[in-house]
Amino acid sequence: MYQGGLAGLSGLCRVTEHLYLSNGRAANDSSLLAGNGITCVISVTETKSRSPSPGVEYVHIPVADSPLTALRDHFDAVADKIKATAEGCGRTLVHCNAGVSRSAALCMAYLMKHRGASLLEAHGWVKACRPVVRPNAGFWKQLIRYETELRGSSTVRMVSSSLGDIPDVYEEETRGMVPL
Repeated sequence: MYQGGLAGLSGLCRVTEHLYLSNGRAANDSSLLAGNGITCVISVTETKSRSPSPGVEYVHIPVADSPLTALRDHFDAVADKIKATAEGCGRTLVHCNAGVSRSAALCMAYLMKHRGASLLEAHGWVKACRPVVRPNAGFWKQLIRYETELRGSSTVRMVSSSLGDIPDVYEEETRGMVPL
């Protein structure tokens, strides 16, 4: 399913032909936006950044990167916006501050809703093009519930670890770790 390419961690990471993921710095680089044909920027940050380039639609979703944040409230609207932009031959960039948690979770929700990916596949797809992605545990719980709403069951489950509850996709890499 993966069809992107590894852009530097500071650049734009192509998730699909019409969906990109990045951090805040890359999202504010008008030459990067123009060079990749970005027509819509979805900024998932607490504070609104400066307006993007002329002709680029800007959507601000003011949420914190906290396990308590109800990011699920935005899954459908963001997924549908990405799809609508693609249908209009545009490209969407979803970003948060680091391009690790909030924006990655929203990209995964889009892949599940409109590209037929399971949550496990969506995570692998996004992680393949941006290896640093790691939604917080609260977002994982919301994604698991979302996949269950969409498919009737989930391909990822939360498990207990020495670091607290984590999705089972992180079980191997956290084995033996101890909290600081």
